[in-house]
Amino acid sequence: MAIDSLSRVDLNLLVALHVLLEERNVTRAAQRLFVTQPAMSKTLSRLRTLFDDPLFTRSGRGLVPTPRALEIAQALPTVLNDVSLVLQNSEFEPGTYEGAIQIVGPEFMAVQIMPQLATILRDEAPGLTLALSNINDLSIQELESGEIDYILEVEKQLPSDFIVTPLGNFTPAVWMRSGHPLANKNPTLEEMLEYPFVQYFLLIADKVSPLTESRFDRTLTSMGYPTRKKALVTDQLMTALSTLHSTDCLMLATTDDLEQERAFYDIVRRPYPEGLDHNPDIPAVLVQHRRTINSPVHNWLKEKILNVVMGIRRDRGRD
Repeated sequence: MAIDSLSRVDLNLLVALHVLLEERNVTRAAQRLFVTQPAMSKTLSRLRTLFDDPLFTRSGRGLVPTPRALEIAQALPTVLNDVSLVLQNSEFEPGTYEGAIQIVGPEFMAVQIMPQLATILRDEAPGLTLALSNINDLSIQELESGEIDYILEVEKQLPSDFIVTPLGNFTPAVWMRSGHPLANKNPTLEEMLEYPFVQYFLLIADKVSPLTESRFDRTLTSMGYPTRKKALVTDQLMTALSTLHSTDCLMLATTDDLEQERAFYDIVRRPYPEGLDHNPDIPAVLVQHRRTINSPVHNWLKEKILNVVMGIRRDRGRD
């Protein structure tokens, strides 16, 4: 049946036909469906028109189905069961689920969450695959259209169609190698500006450029300081950390994140210098579209992400 024809069919008629096939009696079918006997007879008349077949003939013992009715009877239980499954909320079984979830976010955040999350999926939902991409200028539109499922990013104002879940705050810090001349002190801004910087972009979507200003650059200008020296401008986290490890460059990052990377690259962190205007807490969030708020698989994965984040922050004494 073509979809335009199906749209004109009252699917309740199929339920009535199913009961009539089981009862073979109009009165008993009416009682099961809590309708009157005349209403059930009218329903049978509509069914005969719909299928262009008598469907039943009368006998002394009730209704006798026609060959067409018996043919329909073979398919009807499956059809009604499929419709029922569509209408009810399905149970999510992590162990048997097969599918993928698309997440976008900056490497700086993803590298802390994804290893533990992948371990959880291996143990609890081996058929669920995570697809992780860098954030870009179109991520919000892609989330709205359903191309992606979640965004990891720094909190910002979004339309009401988006559900924002806090993941905690980042505290800014100055990073350098452990052998750096400033490593054993809390440097002043003047001391910092004596050294070149690695400018790592957490959330930039376009191609990075030495001309791209950060908030730190704009703050320096407003305070009357000269433009800082930049040895490297990049959106590649591991490249930035490797450069810190082998040079006297400085980098602006956070206080207590990327613990494994900090140890591997032998990096120390120092607080922002006094007098430098900055936001002491940068809120990280998980963003989803309201379209997925009742999705069992999305809710399950979101819970796992939040558990991983809470565990990381608890281990680092942040909560």
